[in-house]
Amino acid sequence: MPLFCRRKEMEVQSFLLKIVNNNCAEIQAMLEGPRAERRVNLTMVVLIVPIEKGRLALGRAFTTVTKEFSTAGLGLVLSEPMPLDEIVVGFRWEGDMTFVRAKARHMNPLGGGFQHLGLQLTEMASVRQFPELESMVF
Repeated sequence: MPLFCRRKEMEVQSFLLKIVNNNCAEIQAMLEGPRAERRVNLTMVVLIVPIEKGRLALGRAFTTVTKEFSTAGLGLVLSEPMPLDEIVVGFRWEGDMTFVRAKARHMNPLGGGFQHLGLQLTEMASVRQFPELESMVF
């Protein structure tokens, strides 16, 4: 491989290493200080159904991706700031849909118009509690 190609490849690798190092959970924890719970970076598609006045707002349901998980919560990536206080998060797991109720804890900008929504997961959401969930899939 010619030297100039190797140099270009090394520049790209150096850039990617900077990105990874600056977004590594372990390094961020050292900068931010200890957290009550550790976070696991995990990206998966989820269904979000807002709850308004105790009822599912099916017309406002949307899909998005997760950013991170902890034992009691998760972070979502939103394409814009949204007034979400309480929601149901739908996970596609082993061919079935599983739903969990959650409360919004914080919303922070990620850049480029994206938002990080931090959620506290409060309880499993059953079809008995919300019959409309029976038909919700993605």
